[in-house]
Amino acid sequence: MVVGEIIISGFNPLNTVSLTFERFIHLLQEGWVLKTLAFAIMVGSVMALIERSGGVGGLVHELSIRRSWVQSKRSALIPSFIAGIIIFIESSITSLVAGAIGKPFCDRYGISRAKLAFVCDSTSAPMCSLLPINGWGALLLGLIGGQITAGLISGQEGRWLLEAVVFNFYAYIALIVTFAVIWFGIDIGPMRRTLPNPPTEEIVDGSPSSVFLFIWPVVWMIAGVIGFMLITGGGNLLEGSGSTSIFYALLLTLVLTWIYYRSMGVMTSREFFTTVFAGAKSLTPIAMILLFAFAIGGVSSDMKVGHYLASFIGDYLPSAYIAGAIFVFAAVIAFATGTSWGTFSIMLPIAVPLAVGLDAPVALCMGAVISGGVFGDHCSPISDTTIISSMASGCEVGEHVRTQLPYALISALIALLLFIIAGVALS
Repeated sequence: MVVGEIIISGFNPLNTVSLTFERFIHLLQEGWVLKTLAFAIMVGSVMALIERSGGVGGLVHELSIRRSWVQSKRSALIPSFIAGIIIFIESSITSLVAGAIGKPFCDRYGISRAKLAFVCDSTSAPMCSLLPINGWGALLLGLIGGQITAGLISGQEGRWLLEAVVFNFYAYIALIVTFAVIWFGIDIGPMRRTLPNPPTEEIVDGSPSSVFLFIWPVVWMIAGVIGFMLITGGGNLLEGSGSTSIFYALLLTLVLTWIYYRSMGVMTSREFFTTVFAGAKSLTPIAMILLFAFAIGGVSSDMKVGHYLASFIGDYLPSAYIAGAIFVFAAVIAFATGTSWGTFSIMLPIAVPLAVGLDAPVALCMGAVISGGVFGDHCSPISDTTIISSMASGCEVGEHVRTQLPYALISALIALLLFIIAGVALS
């Protein structure tokens, strides 16, 4: 970030300091930034409450003892994978729920937290991009609508989005690879050297806590996001504000959890608020990392990194290979900036006119943009999804990035080949 600010300021030290200060001031004046930071902190409170109440232990007992659903190393990560598939309202919520579910099983069966973080991250962004009944869909519809308004393409935004999702190859491959890694226990690269937490045998004897101490806060969190997305979108889920919805959903979750835990006699009010503050304190460093990630994204945008990289595509490649090139450049931009949404905003207005001008399949090129953005959101060390997946799994961010990158690159390579094959077939 500092290097970028130095370049923007013309290598003037005083201007560099001034620009950096102004950038953080500007970020802290943005409502969505403040809500996102508050959300990151409040998530720590909710997770701490669920753990302190015994809800996590109750879930372990329900799945592994009463229902016998988790009885082996192979099945230990399946609940997290399923959670990542069925919770597609918001990628951060997906990662958080999947991580909370998976941690006790990973510890019990000797699976590293890095592998859990991989599962959380590899399902959250891909599923949100495949089922865009969320903020992802709202952004993409708006960007596609801009291309229709400009007269570059015709038709309905929804139809174009559905066609583009069909060609979101990276998301499909990432989900398939993740399931294969879980089912066959595939450890490659740095993942082979990760160490699990000492195996535990939790909730085998005695009277376990109720599983509903875990379920209800998660239900309130997810239902709250959906409800506030509808409210902020005027009844249209796709037009709702993601940051606002998550912020108020977590506030509502904390209030309802306090009422529920008090009524169940699980915690006193003093214990509740002590846990809330302890959980918030534990995730304050994560909020700071997110703030710096947003600042880095702003620097990359000001330097027009995306436009610079994309400017090479049209001059050197035939139309059959444009979709593959768009995927590569979108992936590079997303990895460098840590934002899939920023990548969509940069690349879609470039990819559509490029595809139209070179007579390449427009929907395929849109799918390449989405896939590239998902790859970066999945893998970038400054992506909020990467950071939150690490946080939810109890894994260091650096370790998570190193261990999941080989799998992601395999998925990306397969996706690239599919984009090239589809480009040749449809051109």
